[in-house]
Amino acid sequence: MNLRSPITGIGPLLEEIAADFGTTPAALGALASVPLLVWGVFSPLVHSIGERIGIERAIGWSVAALALGAVWRSLPGGALNLWLGTVLVGAALAVGNVLMPALVRRDFSTRIPLVMGVYSGVLGGFGAIAAGIVAPLSAAAPGGTPLGWRTALLLTVGIAPVTLAVWIIASRAGRHAPMLGPGGAAAAGETGEAVSPAPRATLPRDAAGRRIWTDPVAWSVAFYMGIQSLMFYVLSTWIAPIQSSFGADPVAAGFDVMIYQLAGIAGSVSLPLLYRGPLRRWLGAIIAALIGSAFAAFVLLPGPSWPWLVLSGFGTGAALGLSLLLMAIRAREQETASALSGMAQSVGYIVAAGGPIVFGYFHEWTGGWGASLAFIVIASAVHIGVGIVVGRDRSVFEKR
Repeated sequence: MNLRSPITGIGPLLEEIAADFGTTPAALGALASVPLLVWGVFSPLVHSIGERIGIERAIGWSVAALALGAVWRSLPGGALNLWLGTVLVGAALAVGNVLMPALVRRDFSTRIPLVMGVYSGVLGGFGAIAAGIVAPLSAAAPGGTPLGWRTALLLTVGIAPVTLAVWIIASRAGRHAPMLGPGGAAAAGETGEAVSPAPRATLPRDAAGRRIWTDPVAWSVAFYMGIQSLMFYVLSTWIAPIQSSFGADPVAAGFDVMIYQLAGIAGSVSLPLLYRGPLRRWLGAIIAALIGSAFAAFVLLPGPSWPWLVLSGFGTGAALGLSLLLMAIRAREQETASALSGMAQSVGYIVAAGGPIVFGYFHEWTGGWGASLAFIVIASAVHIGVGIVVGRDRSVFEKR
């Protein structure tokens, strides 16, 4: 619930924040890339943190750090609080991003596609809610004075204290429950059929974290993760400014972002239905083609934009779910899944971080959206190619 809303709430408020600090939305587009850069740098360390203090404890501390970072970036004053608070938010989110796929691999090994679909659907759902409510919240004036963007951004993590309390209770209860996962239950193959569980630990501590960087399957997962993240964050950040440039008011533009992200929920929860049979092999490429073509239609075609927002949102939601699923099913045990998740998200988010910045730079340079759209079309072509490669049924550390 907390892993996307602090980021997706930025796009609809970008123009208001830029006006407050006397800069342009294109220049401030880098703000949406800060968490991605932090994820790229911090994600490889998360595997070791989880190994040393445990997955549950690491995620619990990350929720507390998320709440602290959200308060920090909403403090009054100069732009430094905004930027540094966003850095802490990004570091906190990195922990959940990396460890949740490993947790699913460990505790829900017989239902990985289903649980990953639900998980990514929750990500998209609360990201959509944040995108839709931040502009109205900022404009709301219960005491006669608008709440402003600082309060709106703070409320995107309003559920964090409740999350932390529930997480602590659930983690303590889980210590007395039998573990469901490698060694405790049969693991699910990609077809949903039970297969023999992988050994609980086949590598020395941190060996997987080092070896993962030389594995070609891991790199294919990382690049797929990176390009789908680039597409998601470009669209999340720039749909509202694009609509504003076409004459939409900020609230309506924010609702367009919400439509886009709500459609992503459908894409995420549909993944278990799509990822089966012969379609599995080509699903990554099909999703990539859907995202690129729908976004091009959104920018170029006149008339209602919601059909293209729905299609592109469905595609990015499915792509996110597939990326997270690959981090679980391309690994044979929890330790490898954690290492693969850290590596893939590190590379992936470094790739993605430049997306909103480059998209905004092309727009500011040309004064239109043509060059920015060309950038997305090229990224989509690469995405399709990587989707073909990542569709092969291979695992990391597998002898070939």
